[in-house]
Amino acid sequence: MSTDLHAPPVLSTPAEYIFQDPTPSSALSSENRPDRSDDELFTVYEIARTAAEIQARNWSRVALQFPDAMLADAPWVVGALDTELGKLQYSEGNSAAESIEQGAGALEEAQRKQKRNIRLYILADTSYSACCVDEIAAEHADADAVVHYGRACLSPTARLPVLHIFTRQALDYDAIAESFGQEFNGKETKAIIMADVMFQEHVAPICERLKAQGYNHIVATEIIRDPSSTIPNRSLPSLDPASAEKHDYDLHEYHLFHISTPPTSLLLSLSSRLASLRLYPTPSSPYTTTTSLPDPSATPSMLRRRYALVLRLTTASIIGILVNTLSVKNYMSTISTLREQIASAGKKSYTIVVGKLNAAKLANFAEIDGWVVVGCWESGLVDQDGLFKPVITPFELALAMQGDESRIWTGEWWGGIEGVKSEANPNTESTESQETVQKETAENIDGGVDEEESEPPVFDLRTGKLVSNSRPMRVAIRSSPPAGNAMQPNSGITRTQPNGSALVKRGTGEIALVNGVASPGAEFLRSKRTWQGLGTDFNPGEDEESAVIEEGRSGVARGYIVGEEQMRS
Repeated sequence: MSTDLHAPPVLSTPAEYIFQDPTPSSALSSENRPDRSDDELFTVYEIARTAAEIQARNWSRVALQFPDAMLADAPWVVGALDTELGKLQYSEGNSAAESIEQGAGALEEAQRKQKRNIRLYILADTSYSACCVDEIAAEHADADAVVHYGRACLSPTARLPVLHIFTRQALDYDAIAESFGQEFNGKETKAIIMADVMFQEHVAPICERLKAQGYNHIVATEIIRDPSSTIPNRSLPSLDPASAEKHDYDLHEYHLFHISTPPTSLLLSLSSRLASLRLYPTPSSPYTTTTSLPDPSATPSMLRRRYALVLRLTTASIIGILVNTLSVKNYMSTISTLREQIASAGKKSYTIVVGKLNAAKLANFAEIDGWVVVGCWESGLVDQDGLFKPVITPFELALAMQGDESRIWTGEWWGGIEGVKSEANPNTESTESQETVQKETAENIDGGVDEEESEPPVFDLRTGKLVSNSRPMRVAIRSSPPAGNAMQPNSGITRTQPNGSALVKRGTGEIALVNGVASPGAEFLRSKRTWQGLGTDFNPGEDEESAVIEEGRSGVARGYIVGEEQMRS
């Protein structure tokens, strides 16, 4: 017996799911925000240093990028910066007037700076990947530079200069020293002290306190803007203060003591480079959006899951390149390198520019067997929950494209484009891989052996099943000519001229060949997609015969005339 409906069925996505903000509600709640005075905010946001940098670099249009957790303070920061910049311009004008005897040039330069109108813009739409500098949004405001507030991945930018303000956060040195003593009992323990960028200014004082307690092998990290360094964005100073040369550390002998919650990508990167990882959680703050503390002991299992994703990509025939940032330097050369790696493995690649990744976006491309993300070293690690196809990093793709005999998993891991050796010229599309494929194909055909029969079978190591078409771009073209025939211009592919005519009519339903190879995407559309768009749900024969033309109704709505019999309806 059917039940009566008292409300219409829900056929759409709930409104609260339209915007998925990854920032915890506790970070945005006004009740959980500390009541800071103006003097405290002046120190936290480093207003004096920011204004001095803007004035010294002659920036006129400055974009201020805030994460969601700091947006409530953005209006106050703009007002404080305007006031501080006005003070600096006034003081420079007075000092130049007092030193007019030094020359007219100095006075004109000071007057120009004083009359310069500095405009500040708030960038407030960076809910996703707020660690990266949003150069695209800044260019909408025609900004000269970007001031980035909060924690950052420190990836080099491509176009605009950036001033990073990590914001100053307080720490309890006594609690940290006590926690360090509980983790490491021996005074001879070799340890590296590292903190999130928001707490970096406390690293040196903490190391001095630990050395005063008898720990002799404590090394303090320093911030550098280099995600490709052994410890991302960190450098290790010399052990001997009198030595000008850097000390060569054997990181496998050192333990890492990290202050605050690190990103998962950092744990995976350092798991194989140091002896162990120990974490010190910082107090909950509206400026730190992570609510749970990861377990470093679970890092090996996470690496094994990542390797399982790599194995899934080894048998993929079509790989999608996801570009989720346009601000990281060298992203174009990285895309070119990834295309070359995929093509050299005989696979097809498609490049898609996307912002925040979710299952709904990626599910629109059913023909893609796997994805590789081009982004910063933090956002390149994508959570696989709810995704239909695996999403890996460029470093993992390089492993997947290697053969089973040469692929060796050492535990090393890179999160972003830093693990890719990019081409020198990103604007030049390399064709060496395609030429190699064509050469191998021609050799197989000349030898009288079909390439599909000569290549070893490919098995999925997870399921043990045979994969029939893991390299669609290596399909043998029996119509290909010997290597001595002329080559088509701008293609690098040899072809023979047909015996009959220069033009050959393509059969109905056949897929056109591009460079002698059928597009895997078009083949998937023809053979595997159940719905191919509007107008494709008819029988093939119906498109060949047109409908019979009949006379319809005419007249006005008061009384239509139907057909020739002049009947009104």
